[in-house]
Formats: sequence, structure tokens, C-alpha cells
Amino acid sequence: MTAPSEITPDRLEERDVLRTLAAEPLVGLAAGRALLMQLAHPAVARGVAEHSDFAERPLARLFGTLDFLLIATFGTPEQVARIAAKVRGIHTAVRGEGYSGNDPDLQLWVNATLIDSALHVYEHVMRGGDPGLAEAYYRQARVVAEVLGCPLESQPPDLAAFRAYMADTLAALEVTGTAREVASAVLRPRRLRALAPALAVFRLLTAALLPDELRDQFGLPWTPARRRTAHALLRTAGLGHRLSPAWLRRPPEPLLVRLAAYRVDRTLSARRARRRAS
Repeated sequence: MTAPSEITPDRLEERDVLRTLAAEPLVGLAAGRALLMQLAHPAVARGVAEHSDFAERPLARLFGTLDFLLIATFGTPEQVARIAAKVRGIHTAVRGEGYSGNDPDLQLWVNATLIDSALHVYEHVMRGGDPGLAEAYYRQARVVAEVLGCPLESQPPDLAAFRAYMADTLAALEVTGTAREVASAVLRPRRLRALAPALAVFRLLTAALLPDELRDQFGLPWTPARRRTAHALLRTAGLGHRLSPAWLRRPPEPLLVRLAAYRVDRTLSARRARRRAS
């Protein structure tokens, strides 16, 4: 397998569609969806539970994934190589019974949840109707899994194959008690009670966007009243997206990369400090 830090610059040349969709703030609405879909894989849930301090820092994985995505999407080849090496180093230490952070199948699944969530927002919230954009986005977004360590030839070759992979994988998943424990810490973080109103919206939209079978397995409440409220919020968000110009919606790309690089460096430094202290 090619090490993620050795991805050639030509693999990063075609990221225009990837960047277009990733820069849309609405895509961030599906962050909780992607995270819970990742946790629905028992091996991912065990890895997170056994190799992270999710109880103390429940949103760390969520924001860490978003920071990594920003650099992989908008960063220069040098920045991508640097973050790839850092992530690879972390994943080398993530191993246990039945899982490894460097397992290409798990890397494929993690990126698949991000791709599927972005396309779900594009198609159902933004009401994007361009099948060519969805196909191009999928093909370009595969580079994120390559950065993680999953070779291109191990990934579905096109959008149709990807949809089939998602359907087959979702049908086989079974949410474990460990996954529900981690998900609860993320959705109801005890240390962030001051953000209770925002977290209530986060839980509602995460439940609304999740595939039905996973929502049920995670035990997320989904009454008719909650469904109506969530759909009204998503319709309003979609309308706001369609009425506002791109220059107003999207933050400057260089700012996103600088912010993500700073956050990644700070997170990794804190991780090393905690390990030295333990």
C-alpha cells in the first residue's frame, strides 16, 4: 500500500468539485450523521471508545475529522502530506481486538460516510439536481480515503458502485452498546450544558438526516412533532442557501485551511502532552 504521505501531487489536482461542495456551510449539518454512521461500524466504535477520551472531550473526533477534511480538500500538496503523516501516525497506535486504525476497509467506510452525508445534503437539502456534479464529487472525494491510506483501487470506481457499497454495508451494520455510549456522549455532552439549545438542534438534525435503520438502532427519538420541526428547519436552511450568493455563504478557502492546520497542530500537541503525563 502507498503510504498516505506519498500521494503524488497529480492526485490532488482535480479537487474543484470537491471544494465547491465542501465549502458550503450546509454540508456541515450532516456532521453528526457522518459520525454516527461511522460509529455504527462495530470496529470503528471500539477504536474510538478504547483510544480516545470521548467522555471528557466528546466532540473532539467530530471537529478533528472536519479539520482533517478541510486540509485534505483545500490544502496544498505539502499540507496534505503533512496532515496525512500525522493521521497515519495516530492510526498506527489505534489497534485492538478485531480492528486497526490502518485497516483500508475501515478507512474506506469512514470516508464513505463523509461522502454519502455530503451528497445527502446536496440532493435533499440544497436540492441540487445535477447528477454530473454528484458523480464528479464522488470521484474526487476518493482522494480523502487515499490520504488516510486506502488505495484508489480498493474503492468503488464510480457513484453507482458506491451507492451499492453503501446499501450493502448499511444492511449489514448492527449498532452496538459501545456505539450508543459514544454517540450519547457526543449528542449530550455533560460539559457543554451552556450550549444546550444548539445541541438540541444538533441532535434533532442528526436524527432527521440519519438513515432510518440507524436512527432506530441508536434509539434516537423520532416523533411526528420532531419530524415536522426538523423538516421545517431543513427546508428553511435549503431556502436560505438557494437565495444567498456563493460569495456570502462560503468563507475564504485560505482562512479555512489556516484555521484547520492550527487546530490540528494544537490537538496533536495536546494529545502528546496527555500521553507524556499518563
